[in-house]
Amino acid sequence: MDRFADRRFQELGTELARDGLDWDSFHYRNELLFSPVFQRVSPPLIRWIADSRGRILSREIASDLFARYFSSDMTGNGWRAMLDRRDRKALAEAARQSSGSTPVPVRMRTLLGETRSGIVRMTRVQEPDEQPLWYGTVEDVDERYDRDRRALADALAESRQHYRWSVELSPQVPWTAAPDGEVEEIGPRWRDLTGIDPEQAKGSGWIDSLHPDDVERTTSIWMEKVRSGDPVDVDYRLRLVDGSYRWMRSRASARRDAKGRIVRWYGTLEDIHAQKLAQRELADSEERFRLAVQSARLGIWDFDAVAGTRTWSQEFRSMLGLSDTEPATSELALKLVHPEDRPRLAVMLDAVASERMPPHFEATLRIYRADTGALRWIKSVGWRSFSDSGRPLRVIVTFQDVTEERDSEDRIRWAATHDPMTRMPNRALWQATLEEMTEQARRRGDSFGLILVDIDDLKRTNDMLGHDAGDALLCGFAQRFAACAPADAMVGRLGGDEFGMIAPSLTSGAALTVWSAELLGGVRTPYVHNGRSLDCGISIGGAVFGEHGDNAAELLKAADLALYASKSSGRGRLTLFQSQLRAEAQQRSSMIHMARQAIADDLVVPHYQPKADMKTGRILGYEALLRWEHPRTGVHAPDTIAAAFDNAEIAVELTEIMLAKVVRDVDRWLRSGYDPGRVAINASAADFMQHDFADHVLAHLARYAVPPQRFEIEVTETVFLGRGAEQVERALHRLSAAGVRIALDDFGTGYASLSHLKQYPVDVLKIDRSFISNIERDAGDAVIVDAIVNLGNSLGMEVVAEGVETAGQADLLIARGCVIGQGYLMGRPRPWAAVRSQAA
Repeated sequence: MDRFADRRFQELGTELARDGLDWDSFHYRNELLFSPVFQRVSPPLIRWIADSRGRILSREIASDLFARYFSSDMTGNGWRAMLDRRDRKALAEAARQSSGSTPVPVRMRTLLGETRSGIVRMTRVQEPDEQPLWYGTVEDVDERYDRDRRALADALAESRQHYRWSVELSPQVPWTAAPDGEVEEIGPRWRDLTGIDPEQAKGSGWIDSLHPDDVERTTSIWMEKVRSGDPVDVDYRLRLVDGSYRWMRSRASARRDAKGRIVRWYGTLEDIHAQKLAQRELADSEERFRLAVQSARLGIWDFDAVAGTRTWSQEFRSMLGLSDTEPATSELALKLVHPEDRPRLAVMLDAVASERMPPHFEATLRIYRADTGALRWIKSVGWRSFSDSGRPLRVIVTFQDVTEERDSEDRIRWAATHDPMTRMPNRALWQATLEEMTEQARRRGDSFGLILVDIDDLKRTNDMLGHDAGDALLCGFAQRFAACAPADAMVGRLGGDEFGMIAPSLTSGAALTVWSAELLGGVRTPYVHNGRSLDCGISIGGAVFGEHGDNAAELLKAADLALYASKSSGRGRLTLFQSQLRAEAQQRSSMIHMARQAIADDLVVPHYQPKADMKTGRILGYEALLRWEHPRTGVHAPDTIAAAFDNAEIAVELTEIMLAKVVRDVDRWLRSGYDPGRVAINASAADFMQHDFADHVLAHLARYAVPPQRFEIEVTETVFLGRGAEQVERALHRLSAAGVRIALDDFGTGYASLSHLKQYPVDVLKIDRSFISNIERDAGDAVIVDAIVNLGNSLGMEVVAEGVETAGQADLLIARGCVIGQGYLMGRPRPWAAVRSQAA
């Protein structure tokens, strides 16, 4: 048993007896010391003792609220993590300069990284022969401050709301003035309106807010009323806070004492801007009506049905060529109207007299001017008004001279049906004539020929010499075309560089052939524009009604298919419609449909054909080739959708799909540990025209973190020759600078000059397979291969032979210095999974 404890409790009992305390008081004394209730009402506090080096030797958290936000591990130097460097220096300075308990405000970081406000108090204690110690507390005062701030913010918000509603619900600004007219008080809404403190408006300061044009008038009226004591009612424009002006009405009355002397003026300021605008709008409307009648040169005939009188305006008399003295009678009006139109006017006049005139009517009549006898077209529009009982009150008729307008209608009609440049009938008139001629031929059993002509390379003329040269070429051809056409033919420009002819006298394919030969011969002579010779080549498609089509749409389609075939087969010729052209068109349409379906259903699958060192067999890279896989018919080569590549929109979509999938496949190879070398993808001229192709490619590579050095873009020589060559050059240089290699595909089969190899950043020359397939048998192909290899080596370019299928071809290529090949000998195109499986 603990005798010491017994002794202490005995002593405690003795003390209680001495102090007169009972055991209940002793119990509450313990409550004061240990009850958790005080944890809830006590501020968040921690007590601490630190040595002269700033290390906390002991600490006691006196509040659970403090432990909620801060770590209890503060001993040693752990407390430093709670404070920033500035607050730590402030505590050190306070510890050096004072031994008292001066509070030091600090910002403390919580466990969640937030900051809270705190106060540190400390005092130095030093026992004899002992190092000094600092006793202190840290108190979290953030919540107390938050409550105060919230209470203050709520009170301020309520005050503001009260003030705002008081101001907004009052439509007027009250004010008072001294007997001498000096303003003494003005309502707070003045500041909202003008942005000026009401104090500044006192006295005569309010005058500074008036519109300059209203100052003299307003002050004169106010001073006069101050002298007379009469009520004030004046309006003026007040400058608002945004600098604009608004109409206000100021009214005031004087309060007088028992002797009749003015004690104070009481007034209000009222917004009348809307009323002022309405008054001005009414006045402006009346003025606009008067000016509109004058500017529109309208004549007015006003018939008062009640009084039976007619009034003609001055404009109407001038329109008729009458003097002011001529009476406004129906007989005079009938006399001036064209004889053929007089019955119509007589009916209208009778209807007015018998009150049968409709509420609104229009008519256009011809009149002869009374002074010159000139024939003019006059358009009349009338309205009738009624009383509440339905009785006619007034008939107002406006008259307008529309002679020039009717002449303009003829010119407009011509412009709507003719091409302004060549002055030929346009497509609308030509098409309408074709449909009319088709109906007549069907009824009579006749036949006629239809020709469509397309000017070859007009776009190149525009790009190289300018649109003025292209326009001159169009006009020159139109003249020759019209001069060459049969006398009964209908020729027209159908749009762009396409022309058409319908010829009743050309009733057979043979007749069309003979006439087309004449036209082709006629356009061979160059056109001259600004001293420059312009060549004009044309392609012609022809069809015969009854033989190639029985309606306008079918016949036009047949000629269009023939024109397409003519342009595809070399141009500069006539192609007559044949049945297989429709089949070919259907095949092209089917290809385009299949391509769109492959895109929509995500059927495009890249296949990869290896490029290898033909000496060692080591794979150096791959070319990504487009394939599409039908759910039922399997994998298809791109030639099954070849027509789609002539459609720029579809071609770009296919390239976009290939680019996204190939970059993803390269990323999967690299992440699986397989090195595919450089992977190439083909790009067409359309890809460079649609968007910033270089940035688009680099963005795809960056998205998968694929190094640009792993990628290669293959282009054919045609991209160097078409429209937008500068855009192509800029994109290729951008790709090359980023590390993407540029390969020139099918080299030797295009029309690019050797200067393009210097102009563009070409890294790889790919010998076309047409030279490789016969290299073992054709010495000419071998010489071409030698030339390409030597050219590539001289320019520091890599040379790749395409279409290598036999070991003999490989041996001959290696002997000529071409060691890199691509073809079935090295491997057939396979999907990503098959390539990865073989590599594994």
